[in-house]
Amino acid sequence: MSDRILVTGGAGFIGSNLVHHLLGEEVSEPGREIERVVTLDKLTYAGNPDNLATLQDDARHHFVHGDICDAELVDGLFREHEITGVMHLAAESHVDRSIESPDAFIETNVTGTFRLLHAARKYREGLPDARREDFRFLHVSTDEVYGSLSPEDPAFTETTAYAPNSPYSASKAASDHLARAYFHTYGLPVVTTNCSNNYGPRQFPEKLIPLMIGKVLAGQPLPVYGDGSNIRDWLYVEDHCRGLVAALRRGTPGEVYNIGGDCERSNLEVVHRIVDAVREACPDAGVPPAGELISFVTDRPGHDWRYAIDTTKIGRELDWHPRESFESGLRRTVGWFLQNRDWVRRIEEGTYRGERLGLTGEA
Repeated sequence: MSDRILVTGGAGFIGSNLVHHLLGEEVSEPGREIERVVTLDKLTYAGNPDNLATLQDDARHHFVHGDICDAELVDGLFREHEITGVMHLAAESHVDRSIESPDAFIETNVTGTFRLLHAARKYREGLPDARREDFRFLHVSTDEVYGSLSPEDPAFTETTAYAPNSPYSASKAASDHLARAYFHTYGLPVVTTNCSNNYGPRQFPEKLIPLMIGKVLAGQPLPVYGDGSNIRDWLYVEDHCRGLVAALRRGTPGEVYNIGGDCERSNLEVVHRIVDAVREACPDAGVPPAGELISFVTDRPGHDWRYAIDTTKIGRELDWHPRESFESGLRRTVGWFLQNRDWVRRIEEGTYRGERLGLTGEA
């Protein structure tokens, strides 16, 4: 069997790592090869063509600059490339931006998901029986739809009630409900995943870990929201990509799988570990201790205190487990950013699309 996968949001952080993963050796199985990956990306501020530059000579990869809200375009891609599976990652995902300008989050995360589900349903209904049965739609979401946890609360499971607290998480919750509805109403074989905080190569520098790496290297203050006690579960992006492929190929339609790193850390601890990792990688750079760099800033509105993911279900049903510890994943992440400073510089200078950054790192 040959897979022809449509990846939405494939020029972004998780999406581009997924595209590279799909076209790597690990994904191929006996009798099941990746014939083509079609990447659809609107190239908004976080969509970066540089993320896919090394794939430009790979005949299996086809990039399309376009919007998931463009029904005619999406319909055409399904037909032209005879898509066998969708991996839907396209989303506005920065909480701070959703507080400042929520409109784009509703348009992309809700309307865009609806357009894509509708197009997939129409396309699948016209397929021959065998191909119709093989078709899958993977909807990629976030643990933020579950709301916030207190210290004594158990980790989020797939049956945790939704309680989104930001325009971003509310828009993702809406998209999750649409995905569920398309399975139950129309029989579209949708599998949904909810992941914890990702980190790793190619992450846009407004996010906590890459932002802090850059500031440490520049000797700048490290802005930390509140007192830094907010806790997140951290998931190395390659581990996430393996989980997404497992969910697409072996997940049960209509089911939800939570993907986490089994690695809870406070934001303050994360920043300390980042400084330690940079100091270890650059022993001659004269990087001062974290305590001399950290600057606490006013907390953002509605800042969820703790997220934690219970990965029991995906481990039991799909035999997926994270391979990277936070320490090993962070070393790999710092190494990548040290080796790709031009990639960061083009973003910070705005030369990749004409925008200069100025946000506090989100976690």
